[in-house]
Amino acid sequence: MTTNNRMELTAVIEGLKLLRRPAQVEVYSDSRYVVQGMTEWIEGWIRKGWRTAAKKPVLNEELWRRLAELARRQKGIRFHWVRAHAGHPENEHCDELAVRAYRALLKKRR
Repeated sequence: MTTNNRMELTAVIEGLKLLRRPAQVEVYSDSRYVVQGMTEWIEGWIRKGWRTAAKKPVLNEELWRRLAELARRQKGIRFHWVRAHAGHPENEHCDELAVRAYRALLKKRR
């Protein structure tokens, strides 16, 4: 049991974990949650002790902390938002892989 946002964060975390040494990284995602989180919100969350502007706890804090840690290890990291299902080749490929994995999981459960 999980959420789409948790899986979007996990995808970026797992990708960064594969890097053997610090690099210049470009992350392309169709998740506004991930991109805005890393480019607009995270610094404020950290300053506010992992609280939102509304003073509520940040959802998925443990994943955001892990992502921030992995991002800090890189020489540089930039996040780019791409529209889903709009012909971006790598985004389309990732979607195909995710759908294939989900279908395989459903078959195993039968």
